[in-house]
Amino acid sequence: MSSAAPDRSLMSIGEVLAAVRREFPDVTISKIRFLESEGLVEPARTPSGYRKFSHRDVERLRYVLAAQRDQYLPLRVIKEHLDAIDRGLDPPAAPDTRPRVPEGILAGTQAAGVRAFQGEASEIRLSRSELIQAAGIDEELLEQLEGFGLVGPRAGTAHYDADALVVAKTVAEMRDYGLEPRHLRAFRTGAEREAGLVEQVVSPLLRQRDAEANARAEEVAREMGALSVQLHTALVRSALRSIVQR
Repeated sequence: MSSAAPDRSLMSIGEVLAAVRREFPDVTISKIRFLESEGLVEPARTPSGYRKFSHRDVERLRYVLAAQRDQYLPLRVIKEHLDAIDRGLDPPAAPDTRPRVPEGILAGTQAAGVRAFQGEASEIRLSRSELIQAAGIDEELLEQLEGFGLVGPRAGTAHYDADALVVAKTVAEMRDYGLEPRHLRAFRTGAEREAGLVEQVVSPLLRQRDAEANARAEEVAREMGALSVQLHTALVRSALRSIVQR
């Protein structure tokens, strides 16, 4: 934490104890400190060293305590669950299962694509094996997708986001109609050109180098992105209608 006045929504360890003790009467301050030492909760610290817990920290603590009490899970497994949650996944439903992509993301690729322009694509982070499983593809197809620049980990990480999942699922379905990743480079090229047009619009704002202008640039980029998807969809639909009506 900075030396600025602490956020009033933050709680001391004593306040956290009082908040969770009704549901978990056996919990103690020593227990909370132990869970912190194991890396399961990570409260902020004031300049003088006092712990300050956010509401997210408290919910995380509740999850740990409930997993211990109700499922008898060891801390190692609980930590894996928390890692899955931090990456936007649902934790494993049973000991022999893997973390799952939330149903809301898997429900429809078009909806997921729209959500990306609302800032939600970064909320999920998948490992390579998790992407393969969630998209229903194999390693060979993923290598082809990466080779043709259709999919890749987010910059500076080893994780794939919701956009990568949407692309992988969509290409897998298009393969049923005889299309392979090498046939789809035109989609990537078109997307890059559309992104270039948006960049021309927001570049003047980004050059101002102040927080308000950057926030405005992000908002304009999201709005332009949504409009681009709308325009692209309408144009493709119109072109396809012309084909089938010949």
